[in-house]
Amino acid sequence: MQDPESLGGVTREGGVDHPVHESDSAFIAPETPEIASADQHVLKSGDTFIVNDSQGDITGVDDGLFVNDTRVLSSLRLTFGGRRASLLSGSVSSDNTAFTAHLTNRPLPPLGGSTTPEGVIHVERERVLSGTMMTEAIELTNYGTEEAVVPLSISFASDFRDMFEVRGLKRERQGTVVPPRVEDGEVRLEYIGLDKVARRVRIEFSPTPDKLFADRADFTVALPAQACVSVYLTVAIEVEPLAGAAPDARSAGIIQAPNCLADSKESRVGRAAVRAALVDAHIVMRERRRAAAHVRSSNPLFNAWINRSIADLGLLTTDLPTGPYPYAGIPWFSTPFGRDAIITSLQTLWLAPALASGVLRFLAAHQALEDSAFRDAAVGKIMHEMRKSEMAATGEVPFALYYGGVDSTPLFVVLAGAYAERTGDMSLIDELWPALERAAAWVAGVCERNPLGLLDYKRESEGGLANQGWKDSHDSVFHADGRFPDGPIALVEVQAYASAAFETMAKFATHRGLVEEAARYASRAARIRRCVEDKYWMAESGFYGIALDGHGELCRVLASNAGHLLAFGLPEYERGRAVAGVLESALFHTGWGVRTLAAGQARFNPMAYHNGSVWPHDNALCARGLARYGRKEAAVRLLQALFEAAVTFDMRLPELFCGFPQRRGEPPTAYPVACLPQAWAAGSPFMMLEACLGVSIDATRREVRVEQPMLPDGIDWLEVGDLRVGNATVTLTFRRVDGKVVASADRSDIKVVAVL
Repeated sequence: MQDPESLGGVTREGGVDHPVHESDSAFIAPETPEIASADQHVLKSGDTFIVNDSQGDITGVDDGLFVNDTRVLSSLRLTFGGRRASLLSGSVSSDNTAFTAHLTNRPLPPLGGSTTPEGVIHVERERVLSGTMMTEAIELTNYGTEEAVVPLSISFASDFRDMFEVRGLKRERQGTVVPPRVEDGEVRLEYIGLDKVARRVRIEFSPTPDKLFADRADFTVALPAQACVSVYLTVAIEVEPLAGAAPDARSAGIIQAPNCLADSKESRVGRAAVRAALVDAHIVMRERRRAAAHVRSSNPLFNAWINRSIADLGLLTTDLPTGPYPYAGIPWFSTPFGRDAIITSLQTLWLAPALASGVLRFLAAHQALEDSAFRDAAVGKIMHEMRKSEMAATGEVPFALYYGGVDSTPLFVVLAGAYAERTGDMSLIDELWPALERAAAWVAGVCERNPLGLLDYKRESEGGLANQGWKDSHDSVFHADGRFPDGPIALVEVQAYASAAFETMAKFATHRGLVEEAARYASRAARIRRCVEDKYWMAESGFYGIALDGHGELCRVLASNAGHLLAFGLPEYERGRAVAGVLESALFHTGWGVRTLAAGQARFNPMAYHNGSVWPHDNALCARGLARYGRKEAAVRLLQALFEAAVTFDMRLPELFCGFPQRRGEPPTAYPVACLPQAWAAGSPFMMLEACLGVSIDATRREVRVEQPMLPDGIDWLEVGDLRVGNATVTLTFRRVDGKVVASADRSDIKVVAVL
């Protein structure tokens, strides 16, 4: 293949054509990446996030700088003499506030002098994301004995692709890419979408580049021996709906360019700008950590896992007008999801109840108030997904505000009940009561239409999701012979959510003096329980089938969905114990965790998204269920397995990983396009730890109940500090004493009740 430098004209990078500037061969990067990076690093701030490789570069494959699900930078590359530097290391800080790469030079071409040898120049890239502005410092240090002249280039481009395009969806039409321009020493990129929204990018540098093109900045850096020189850049984004914008685009609001762009260039681009952005990011993360109890133990590796999980939850949490909200995951799901946020809130409720209040308020504010087949909406449903991208605003995809999830609505009610029990805050329940009644009415209405009184689903439009439980891939629900079921489909775990939702509403109604309503809710819950025991139980397997199809035929498949039944306490005790035994067996347990599907089932594939992989949040719910049915030692083993897996994933559990059995000396196998970080993966250790410690909190009584606590091997003591109980905080300490784990508190006015 010919080198693009020798061809002149145009080269292609990141899906965008770039002019080749003649006589600039020392600056042009001939390398064109064609595959995704195996090692990616992320930063996030609000609705803005960046994904780059270990060198800090953006390749334009599955990475980029995104705002509101639009890729505003599809290429950002640093080269020296036309070549990438050699990587020493690349990482994000422990609190997820900054990315840093350490690089060194390859041999540099002579520019009027001698060649600079390899490995004498250290390059440090420090990148911070604050608001909708990315700031970066590139510091070059010459450890050589002679002056070096370094030809440095920063190339950039934007394809302004919608997130759904980045994920592979083809579009018939696109908006208008305004030709990039160089004005006042900065580069301006702009795109006018089909949604009549202008997306603008401004790129500035300091010092002023020797040459500035519409796709590249060139610097000739004179670097004396034993000296350092810095180059800075700032990328600022502005999103503005124009006249005639789609309603969803206008409701998303305007993202103005940061206020500092009105200030002097010195304050916008330079060391001071990087430091100011870093301070802002630190403050945000520190405040989020203060809102939660802290966990530490005698095991440094376990502490590292816990701290990384807390930092990831802080990174993914966005402060919305309704309160904090955990976005689902980066890169594909950095947006509000209903189910994910509810599960994450349940995982962390005992440590950080404020997160649940923010989630409940947001979901209530976006509850469906009208029917829409296109959006799978019906009055009372809780949203599945919200997108602010161009394709969502124009209706090319139904996800601007999409309701195609069968479980978000009952789980919304369940979370409200758990929050009230954890905090005693009935004022929030009063505020949410109309939304809770609408949600319960929707669940009841669907159950009334089902011949067996179950909560089922069937998508309303072809553009929506075929399967609408948490396993929402097209092939995740099937019969034992592999054929797909006819709808409507009643998933087994969804019945546990629905039953728990009706039980919650019965308690709320009783509290409000609504006696008849309470009895009606309790009756619905009991009917669902009876039907699950009658229709889903497979005596020959000691397990529950995954779903009933539209003909009432059971999908006799062994899947982890049954573990969720245990988590919400639906099965009778002995059947729950039997399910626990199967989940512990080699059919499910890989050594790294429980698979989504038992080995040997039709469509079993340990590399499949939902049909044999290991999902941390699924395991957390299974651990909760195991502990609930008297198998706490199995819950501890599951926590231990996920902890050991986390160690191999640099202490950050991904969205999922492959379900191959554990082999001595080998780590778990990564799933190639898993989100990392993912909110309910980051929240998983906390639900598992809560289950193993047997902790429950009654804020009204100022009481903490601890039921037969256990700790994983290798942990002699564990402390939960600043745990809020009512209007007070307490520190709980769990220690091994004579072969048992004993709990104690640091204050006498908070009662710790040991339950045998």
